[in-house]
Amino acid sequence: MVVNQQSEDDVDRLFRALADATRRDIVTRVLVAEFSVSGLAEHYAMSFAAVQKHVAVLERAHLVTKEKRGREQIVRGRVDGVQRARRLLDDYEGIWRRRVDRIGDILAEGAGDDD
Repeated sequence: MVVNQQSEDDVDRLFRALADATRRDIVTRVLVAEFSVSGLAEHYAMSFAAVQKHVAVLERAHLVTKEKRGREQIVRGRVDGVQRARRLLDDYEGIWRRRVDRIGDILAEGAGDDD
């Protein structure tokens, strides 16, 4: 069943990016304010290179953008990327709600047979 018009690779990249706590924290931070990669690195007990890799994963998933400003790379959150994730989750929720409703209908029909 196709949940959304996005490619499976795009969906995989999105949820893989959001599966990591550090990346979710980075998205949260850059949705509030832009940060340089070095500014982000100050918040984590990991190397600058590791933070760069996290940002690259988020960028491939379209959750952040990176712009060169002088010698720094400025990272900004992409609201449209987060909204895309929300829409996908809403689609999955709709599927499960319909399944629960069908189960309820089946149980109600079965209860009526006992009369």
